[in-house]
Amino acid sequence: MKRLRSGAAPEPGCRQAARGSAHGGAATVARQLRGAFGQLLLRMRGLPPALPMMPLELTVLYNSLLFVMGTSDCAIKGEAEEIRQGLLRVLEACGTSGQDLSTEELWQKVLQEVTAEELLAPVHRLGALQAAWWLASSCLQNITDLFRLLSNAEDSGRAPCSGEKNELLTLLRAWRPPAEEASVSLVQSTEDLKETLCTAVAFLQGLQELEAGNLPNTLCLLQEAAGGFCSRRVLAQIYVCLGCCAQRMGKPQTALQHLKRALQVDFQCHPALSHAAAVYQELGETDAELQALSLLYEALEKNPPSSTSSSPYFLIRTDLLVNTPILASLLRRHHPSEVKYLLAQRCLRDGRVADAVEHYLDFLALLQEGLQQQAGILVPLDGGSPLPRIPEVFLEAASALEQDGRHQDSLTVCEEVISRTTNLIPQTVQVEEKLEQPECTSLQTGLAGGLLSQKRESLCCLTWRAAAYLHQGWVWTKLGKGKEAITQFSRCLSELLRFQPCGRGLEPAESLLPEVKILQKIRLLSLIGRGMQFLEQEKHKDALLDFQHGLQISPDDPTAAFYLVKVLWKLNRKQEAADYWQKYLESPAEGDGQQERHGRYVVGHVGC
Repeated sequence: MKRLRSGAAPEPGCRQAARGSAHGGAATVARQLRGAFGQLLLRMRGLPPALPMMPLELTVLYNSLLFVMGTSDCAIKGEAEEIRQGLLRVLEACGTSGQDLSTEELWQKVLQEVTAEELLAPVHRLGALQAAWWLASSCLQNITDLFRLLSNAEDSGRAPCSGEKNELLTLLRAWRPPAEEASVSLVQSTEDLKETLCTAVAFLQGLQELEAGNLPNTLCLLQEAAGGFCSRRVLAQIYVCLGCCAQRMGKPQTALQHLKRALQVDFQCHPALSHAAAVYQELGETDAELQALSLLYEALEKNPPSSTSSSPYFLIRTDLLVNTPILASLLRRHHPSEVKYLLAQRCLRDGRVADAVEHYLDFLALLQEGLQQQAGILVPLDGGSPLPRIPEVFLEAASALEQDGRHQDSLTVCEEVISRTTNLIPQTVQVEEKLEQPECTSLQTGLAGGLLSQKRESLCCLTWRAAAYLHQGWVWTKLGKGKEAITQFSRCLSELLRFQPCGRGLEPAESLLPEVKILQKIRLLSLIGRGMQFLEQEKHKDALLDFQHGLQISPDDPTAAFYLVKVLWKLNRKQEAADYWQKYLESPAEGDGQQERHGRYVVGHVGC
């Protein structure tokens, strides 16, 4: 028994190893200590539980579990069974049993049965450890119930935030764990663990309130967490969440202050830059937005993901206890290619065509190197990625190149889309038109779940291919090459004949699939574009047919109506021309340039 007692108390070097393990310098030693404590605990449990030895056993259990959590990437919830076994041995040493009780009931019984002074501190330590495991599972009510039992102290005097959930914070602050004996050596003290719990609880509750939309409560709780006990990395994350809260409250300047503070605390907090760019976009400050995105791109290229920069003194840390989907979403790490794409897109929308072209070409170079490329046609990194599909990016780049006057390059990029989709479209694409059909689930969801409808995918490929031909037709039109333009417009219309909707009759526009709406717009623009070229070549009857078909697709389209009137007049069908003119008199006709911009819009926005 003397050997067990001497082995239970860690040497000073053990604590130093625990501190160093947070930096990774002594990770191997920490894992060895974890195994040593586990072996020691196993030997102790091989003996019948005895009340005089329970403080020692619970201390070994506490230190062992600290190493279990501290040497893992997250809280291992299955290890909570070790706490349960410890409580059962305490009851057995007291001459009772609790095998049939739940963990919550077991804690209640232990705290009622244990009266020995020397057991109070070890049991309270174990209670704090139990709270850490429950917190990692977001079981806040269980923690509240436990600390009602552990603490009978009055409020600590700090004014709590308003809100029902903050009873837990009040209980945690009021809890006064019994003093430890001077001879007890702990890898992490109970007081330090208490402070970590307070910070993590405030952080977690703040995130829950943010998700629920209770922004004033979110603000109060996150401010509480920011003043707590955590690493600089976690503090920066809290400031990011404060920034998002302020943005949702309609306070963009306050949001920017919080995000700036996050970067001051941890310059590797890249999500702060991405959120700052979003705030600047909301404010309409394009220069600042592009600067933030550029800084983010440079930071992501130069700095690899940082390792956990937690406090060197503690094994149980805030970042191990707070791990929720909303936090993962707010802190999602962007890939450099995503940021490069956003730069290109924002520059193009803001009319900075030359800059957009350079960014698109850089992004396409990344794709050619094979980054994010799956089967040559997929781009998204995950469900939250802003990246579209590869053919969509090519079409956007083609639009930018055309606007920049690089017509041949634009044609070449479109040809790349056409060649990539050549063998991906069946001779006939039959898809239900209506949005309510089961096949019409989100394409993004289908990709994530591996349940993407082949028919819907074929429809996407058809849309991309047709848009590429359409864009080539408009480029040749701009170059004054009427024959080549007619050829590409005709190829576009020929491709669209592959689509055979399964719906019966005419469906309301609002119930159509997004792809079907885009195909209709592409068909309309192709007919108008080809009709304009026929008109220039004085092939009036061919032009008339195209404009009539265009009005069948979109009866209220003023451009098709304008050119229909024009060709009827040239065919000397002046009464019909006058009738149409009267019908569409209130709808101002769009000039060639406006219709061409519509074409570019569709080419650049054919997302499926």
